[in-house]
Amino acid sequence: MDFDKKKPSILLMHGSGLTHIVWSLHEQFYASQGYNVLSVDIPGHGNSEGPSLKSIKEISDWIKSLMNTLNISKIIIAGHSQGSLVGIDFAARYPNLLNSLILVAGSYKMPVNQDLIDFAEAGDEKAITLMMKWGYEGSKAFIGGNPVKKIINSSREIREVLAVDLNACNNYNDGAEFLKKINCPTLCIFGELDKMVPVKAGLKMAEQIKNSKTKIIPECGHMIIFEKAFEMRKLVKEFITKN
Repeated sequence: MDFDKKKPSILLMHGSGLTHIVWSLHEQFYASQGYNVLSVDIPGHGNSEGPSLKSIKEISDWIKSLMNTLNISKIIIAGHSQGSLVGIDFAARYPNLLNSLILVAGSYKMPVNQDLIDFAEAGDEKAITLMMKWGYEGSKAFIGGNPVKKIINSSREIREVLAVDLNACNNYNDGAEFLKKINCPTLCIFGELDKMVPVKAGLKMAEQIKNSKTKIIPECGHMIIFEKAFEMRKLVKEFITKN
């Protein structure tokens, strides 16, 4: 992959069980604004080989290795849901590698309902149903059905990818401490109707991050990257342009 060393680079980090496809309405937009765009599948997801990584810290370390491989010295991270936990962890542990941080529908802790974990570990499609019930306000608006079901569409993926990710989120306990260590410009974006990360919880998190800004998108649930992609990317562009 070729990068223009003169351009800043933005890494787009997907959420639990998903792939880089969720950023399809964002990738070309940021590229057209003068950024190198790294829209990644973490190991075990989409086009990436190997088993899924079992912890948020392992994913952070994988990003660091990826940057080394591509010879990128600094990066902007935009993380959705689980990707926000990764962003928080990376910002706290590798502050010198980060220009700025965008946390989308995220929090410093993301406990997962035990029923959801149990269904996922069993490879049961009920895991997807529950996930969408709690996380997605606008699925009926999409022609051809819910895009998440097109990404997580087999019992193996539910068991070996989604379940691993959900456990990684559930087991992550460093967020509260790490929020205080974030010193780069940070933008927190929340959906007004989000049930997984309610606005109240999101605002509580944002208050603990130095030099952070908060935006709430009206009439939007947890899947901001789908539901309000154009509004979100406009907010991100304005933020990264100034930082």
